[in-house]
Amino acid sequence: MDRSWISNPDRISAEYVAGVNQFLQIARETVDATGCTLCPCKNCINRVRRHIGEIKRHLLHQGFLSTYTVWVEHDEVDYSEEPAHEACAEEMEEAFHDATRDHYFDIGSTSDMLSPEQPAGSERYDNLFEQLQTPLYDVLNKWTDRSFDMLIKLLQEVLPPGNRCPDSYYSTRKMLCDVGLGYEQIDLCKYDCSLFYGEYSTDQDCHVCGTSRYIRKKIPHKRLRYFPITPRLKRLYSSKSTATLMRWHKEGRVVEPGVLRHPADGEAWQNFDLLNENFASDPRSIRLGLASDGFNPFGNMSTTYSMWPVVLIPYNLPPWKIAAKTNYLLSLLIPGSKSPTKDFDVFLRPLIDELKVLWNVGTDCFDAHEGKRFKLFAYVIWTVSDFPAYAYLSGWSTQGKLACLVCLEDTRHMSIRGKQCYMGHRCFLEADHPWRNRKDFDGTVEVRPPPRRFESSRILAQLDAISPRQPGKAPSNLSRKRKRLSSELNWLKKSILFKLPYWSSLKLRHNLDVMHIEKNVCDNIVGTLMDIEGKTKDTLKARMDLKDLV
Repeated sequence: MDRSWISNPDRISAEYVAGVNQFLQIARETVDATGCTLCPCKNCINRVRRHIGEIKRHLLHQGFLSTYTVWVEHDEVDYSEEPAHEACAEEMEEAFHDATRDHYFDIGSTSDMLSPEQPAGSERYDNLFEQLQTPLYDVLNKWTDRSFDMLIKLLQEVLPPGNRCPDSYYSTRKMLCDVGLGYEQIDLCKYDCSLFYGEYSTDQDCHVCGTSRYIRKKIPHKRLRYFPITPRLKRLYSSKSTATLMRWHKEGRVVEPGVLRHPADGEAWQNFDLLNENFASDPRSIRLGLASDGFNPFGNMSTTYSMWPVVLIPYNLPPWKIAAKTNYLLSLLIPGSKSPTKDFDVFLRPLIDELKVLWNVGTDCFDAHEGKRFKLFAYVIWTVSDFPAYAYLSGWSTQGKLACLVCLEDTRHMSIRGKQCYMGHRCFLEADHPWRNRKDFDGTVEVRPPPRRFESSRILAQLDAISPRQPGKAPSNLSRKRKRLSSELNWLKKSILFKLPYWSSLKLRHNLDVMHIEKNVCDNIVGTLMDIEGKTKDTLKARMDLKDLV
């Protein structure tokens, strides 16, 4: 279909107007419940949903997006992409063959799938056509287990005898589990005290608070979904393409002094390699980042529910592959309705147990790139989170006077009108920097050096001095709101991550995610510069704070 009118600069010409009307006729078929659909004008670029009349005004005044010649966002099929889909299907089939070392798709000749002797009016196919005419239950945009079983039975009847088609939905799920796509369900105490896992897997009551495991008739209060990571790490080497990319950090990365393009260029990665030469000698050993954050799965922000996924990211890959969502490994799905807070360690135990095995023992793995087996090891290089999750994972409270996990007791803080502020940033400047002597910032001259770097031995000594705390939110738990001693600083607990043999030797254990920092800082700066009501920081209280500083 000729769509040269899209690039026509004369937006009042008959050709352009006719083209816009043609598009609107197709777009009307894709409106949502509010009567809106995506607007392809040069300003909205298919990112904003608008009413049809408003879209027409935009297209006539601002112009049509010149690159949008195939209207895929408005349910038009791009037939030019068919060869690409075929190539993608071939790559997926090849990768699956590499992973399983078996030809599941080889079903032989298909010329005898339908027998010519089969009578057309047989009772067998009459019943089948009757089922095809029956609506698939009261389900919208979903697929019931029973309907899937019906489809499986239909395929078995059509395919030749002796085919390998699964006979039920259960068999299909079992086959996916064999390839490492399954998960484990672990019952959880009502008050997040403990998991019914390991030596406590058969208990009927929580061994910490004594609460019953079940609500009624084997229905647990909560369930943790745990996705074992070992099978998925092994699958990274079952395809030749990904097995090659997993060596990129060692064999494909360009090392340039002073340039940070990849975590392997950082000091934390290189320091770990120096301390663990056996691990670092094999480029196939996997470095993982652990990230977590809470979200509301219902999408209704008025509903207070917080679910916490724990995701692992393999850093062996090149930067453009690390950021791909397909390479994220979901390991835990922590149920709500409240955030885990200080009890985060309770949920991490299955993952920590598997990570200890991957470090101490490793696992046998097949390398499709070299065509031979090897011993695969893995470790967590650091965590990535926002500020609240930073406290849950590290065990150091991010509230109060000593909120910084890096500076610990050396955190520079001051109280301004009842709230804690963290000043003293000029201490990181050179000793002879002129800004150190200026009083314009907070009315003082900065003479202090940068905060100390605490050795692992000192941090472990502080953690060993913490009083033991009972996990969970049970009403009978007296340590739930226990006041910390002054000697405990801001430590809430000793994180379960310290059970990993290498964790205390890491140079950088926790990271704050860039997204939250960039968003908050940019929002505050833009809101203040543009004087946006409700977002500007130039308020009466801020002016009074500045007055107190000087």
